[in-house]
Amino acid sequence: MSLCLVIDEMHPNLPDLLQDMGIELHYRPDLKAAEVPAALAAHPYNGLMVRSKVRVTRELLAQGPHLRYVCRAGAGVDNIDEEALAAAGVTLLNAPEGNRDAVGEYAVGLLLALFRNIARADREVRTGEWRREANRGEEIGSKTIGLLGYGHMGKAFARRLQAFDCTVLAYDHDPRVEANHHATLVSLPELQARAEVLSVHIPYSPANHHFVNEEFLAGFHQPLWLLNTARGEVLDHAALVQRLQTGQLRGAALDVLENEKLATLSPEQQARFAYLATAPNVVLSPHVGGWSFQSYERINTVLVRKLREFLAGKLPAASGVAE
Repeated sequence: MSLCLVIDEMHPNLPDLLQDMGIELHYRPDLKAAEVPAALAAHPYNGLMVRSKVRVTRELLAQGPHLRYVCRAGAGVDNIDEEALAAAGVTLLNAPEGNRDAVGEYAVGLLLALFRNIARADREVRTGEWRREANRGEEIGSKTIGLLGYGHMGKAFARRLQAFDCTVLAYDHDPRVEANHHATLVSLPELQARAEVLSVHIPYSPANHHFVNEEFLAGFHQPLWLLNTARGEVLDHAALVQRLQTGQLRGAALDVLENEKLATLSPEQQARFAYLATAPNVVLSPHVGGWSFQSYERINTVLVRKLREFLAGKLPAASGVAE
């Protein structure tokens, strides 16, 4: 019997999915972040299952010398030091397949809300304003949508865009990424030359910090609508606000922000957030793109399937993210 410590809330189907795998769960979502190291050191845990409560660092791993795997219940692994895991011989398993459909659908919703002024019109009608011409919008059909990143999330969005009779282009720096019939893979200069909408689908890493910055946005040949359902830190919000203010960006829909702990915003971040919160051509939501009832359950299913394969020796040990 191996032990696995779970420190975040998981869908309640988790014990049933693991019941025949010889894993004893210690389910402790009540733990505060500061309490996790001591809890990890208290037993010879083979596994750790997390969402976003803690950063999994070299120091944390030192408290769990028996760890063989870390399961990240979601897609992003920006709170996990992959180099530290590899050095410790610990395999990282994540579940982008679990919430990709939720993100794909939500990105369509954000694009519709942005193009058709849905959120703004809703607010106006609730206050007695009936402004039809001011809320005349754009159609997705005939537009050229550019996807930055063509992994699980980008592909899920592209698949759903097929119903709108638009052109979908995608750029990914990873040469292993394969094209499919939902989008055409292009170079970054071609994406910048043709796209009317930019949708961001790249993970956060130090190398991707502010990847979408002033220089990057200046490379586009026409004013853009911008969507971000990835991570806030990949987008330079100073460049975003400046371009919205000058009209170089036609609008933005953001499910993620540069700092999502709104009570801790620096003065500069507060000024940018104040502008975004009042701009009529900006749609905001609280990082819920992948947050559906179905994805909540499906993430467990994906993680357990990968964990089963890992324990059976079908996934290489300490191989980083196993997708």
